[in-house]
Amino acid sequence: MASAMTPQDVTKEQIDAIFSYIENPPPPPVTADTTSATGREVVIVPNYEKNLTLFYYLIAGIVLQLIVILVMTSSTKSLVEYKNKRDAHSGGLKNWIILIGVMSSIAAGNQTLALNFMQPGEGVDGHWLLVEDGDIYMMLALNFILLLLVLHFRRTFMDIAQIIRPNQVERIAKRRASRTKKVLTDAVPIEEEHTILMHHEYDGIKELDNNLPPWWVGGFYLTILFAFVYLIHYHVLKTGDLQLVAYEKDIATAEAEKNAYLEKMAMNVDENTVTLMTAAADLNTGKTIFETNCVSCHNPKGEGNNIGPNLTDKNWIYGYDIKEVFTTVKYGRPNGMPEHNSKLNPVQIQQAASYVLSLPSASGREPQGEIIEQ
Repeated sequence: MASAMTPQDVTKEQIDAIFSYIENPPPPPVTADTTSATGREVVIVPNYEKNLTLFYYLIAGIVLQLIVILVMTSSTKSLVEYKNKRDAHSGGLKNWIILIGVMSSIAAGNQTLALNFMQPGEGVDGHWLLVEDGDIYMMLALNFILLLLVLHFRRTFMDIAQIIRPNQVERIAKRRASRTKKVLTDAVPIEEEHTILMHHEYDGIKELDNNLPPWWVGGFYLTILFAFVYLIHYHVLKTGDLQLVAYEKDIATAEAEKNAYLEKMAMNVDENTVTLMTAAADLNTGKTIFETNCVSCHNPKGEGNNIGPNLTDKNWIYGYDIKEVFTTVKYGRPNGMPEHNSKLNPVQIQQAASYVLSLPSASGREPQGEIIEQ
């Protein structure tokens, strides 16, 4: 007969909490794929925030370029109407304007961009627009096309201006060239060179007192500013390392990287690349590994017992070479020698094998295997 359950005391607060949970269960967690209140499936892409920010910048770029195109189109039209000259350029402008109108209509009709606008009740975490990677690529393409249009309109505008007002365009070009020359050389025009003649000449050669090029003077002032900042940073506030300290830090970093590399390369040793270790530190480590893993079968001195063979005589079953001993320790042998590849790393196996080959002769179990002169 089953034993009766022990009655437990339940408080009124616990009962109220249970009924409250039943009547108002917690909402399910929002996942990346969810369904909106209107039945449409809403997918939140992992990089939504990044895409939306980039989308805003691309929209701003499109609007700005459209404004530039509109201004240049109006200016070109004004130039043409000013002289009442309508040539082939005006027809080309109309074609470009038609193309822009078609592109704008496509974008406005949401045929080019697969934008997912949220309806009321569909928003997830306050998102009103989901921008996918394909939308970003399309916006980049639109920006590039509009940039080509801007360059085309600029060239068209300059061509028409050259036809209608050649003198004014030429004056503008000369003024720009003069400004560029002024900034780069600050040279005095040839017709005014008499104002900067120095009061000496030799063999008919006269010298001009030209100003230093502005770019050179600016660079010189920048070096002064750099020297001042350098002095404050390194010698007054001492917030930076001087050359000697930086050199020592670089050397220490390089040494650490070298040691890490050597340690990594050491772990790549295998039965084909292993070499005999003779350093005292490696042999001492190998001795510790031997005492931990091998003495139960080979005894502390390696003389062997009724389980494992003598490791100190001239008889070897599987070879005396470091590569053969390394292979034996790593993979084990059919006669009961266990593998140690799962317990020791390659360097530890190399140290243990090197220690075994350094053991002095000790009397123990009868010889096994072939005699190999060491």
